[in-house]
Amino acid sequence: PSLFDSPAERYLKARQSVQRFTVTQLGKCYFSFHCRYVVHSYNFFLFPSTLGVTDVEFTLSASSIQFLSHYGFDYNKFLKDGIPYMNEVQEKILSQHLLEGSWKVSSALDRDVLKKAIDEVTCWICAAEEEETMILQDLSGSQMFEVQLVLRHALQNVWTQPLGDKVMVKKVSPQRRRLLENSPYDCCQKELILLSARGFTNLFQTLVKAKKPLVGHNMLMDLMHLHDKFYKPLPESYEEFKRNIHNLFPVLIDTKTVTKSIWKKCPFPPVSNLSEVYAALCSSNLNPKDPTCPVIALASDCSKYAEKKSPHEAGYDAFLCGSVLLKSAHLLLCRSTADAVEADPSFSQYLTVLAEYLNKVNFIRGGVSSINFSGEDAPCQQPPLLVVHVQGWPRLNERQIYQEFKALCRFDVRRLSKNQFILLSNKFKHVRLVLRDYKHHPHLRISVYRHWRHSPHVNCLLQVSSVVALWSFLAFVLGGAPCCSF
Repeated sequence: PSLFDSPAERYLKARQSVQRFTVTQLGKCYFSFHCRYVVHSYNFFLFPSTLGVTDVEFTLSASSIQFLSHYGFDYNKFLKDGIPYMNEVQEKILSQHLLEGSWKVSSALDRDVLKKAIDEVTCWICAAEEEETMILQDLSGSQMFEVQLVLRHALQNVWTQPLGDKVMVKKVSPQRRRLLENSPYDCCQKELILLSARGFTNLFQTLVKAKKPLVGHNMLMDLMHLHDKFYKPLPESYEEFKRNIHNLFPVLIDTKTVTKSIWKKCPFPPVSNLSEVYAALCSSNLNPKDPTCPVIALASDCSKYAEKKSPHEAGYDAFLCGSVLLKSAHLLLCRSTADAVEADPSFSQYLTVLAEYLNKVNFIRGGVSSINFSGEDAPCQQPPLLVVHVQGWPRLNERQIYQEFKALCRFDVRRLSKNQFILLSNKFKHVRLVLRDYKHHPHLRISVYRHWRHSPHVNCLLQVSSVVALWSFLAFVLGGAPCCSF
């Protein structure tokens, strides 16, 4: 990300990343209030659906694998037991294939399993009597559906039925087969197959229908993944993405946006990491023995995180995120009233003090401080741009300019012209520091950027205007002189 990025430019950058990567784990915490906040925390391992023609390709980042491995991520559970999911476009394709009967198996592993099952059934059925059965074993996940659909399509005198993690195959007459196909209890009905293939998407759709506030920490990428993986592929239009998310989740609360504001209003340390923010809000220095502070307790059947911290596990991070929201909202409520806060404030009171932060998702290092999903994005107050004019130091590039200032302070760099570069920082003190320390540099002349003076478009316009003015003047002088008459 660059400080020069507009929200639309950053969205297009992030969109490329989201389309390449998958979601390995998703955490959800449900907070309910009965004299205290009781938390039910859930951790879901996810893996893209491989049912039918669907075969999702995704990228693995070596550094991310190393990072998650360090924090105990279970890759076997992700790969072997991950819950399937699909978006609306993928579901439409699968539904069409089911309707047309054009069933194909994309997974090489599933093809091997199917071949073995077909060989077993074809060898058995020749000698089998009607109503005689056999059992297919060692099937898992989507293979349970695929084996049944392929066998039913290939052999008109068999019927199939799941038995736990096995499939029973029965030899039947054509009349019996037609009766079974029309039965409302058939486990291979199109609706049931789609329900299974959607997997976690079913829960996503339930969350959308509930219209509850959705809380996250620095949640822009999370929202983009939710849209892309469970709703629809991300659109090219940034504004369309915003509208879609607002329709799905009318109330968003980004705890990063909230806590950034608390830095300015309360004696709160300027920490950014979710675990550090949670620790700061739990500190007695910030809330010394406040009897009205919300009490948060994990439900008895979700006590894992009460006994052990599990940073960067999705369910644990969701628990921290919800707790940070309640504690920071309570802090804002205490600061907003001169009177003592009543015991057990309602969540609606917390939403009232959070009103200015609703639907404003943190924007990392860019032209706005947050993305407003319910309106226009408001630009943030940034330090002025600086212009670096290079003299006697040929063939400098953006990277070299960046390295020149890196030891002193951080600037993003963009080329303006052959020997000019723009510097942008998110700290006013860095601007003052560079203007002071580079005042007498032999090769770099630094000044504050002025649009009328430094913009290539303005300079081009001025040059064209001066040429036009010069030719107009010459035409007036040469063409407008009085002629002599005799």
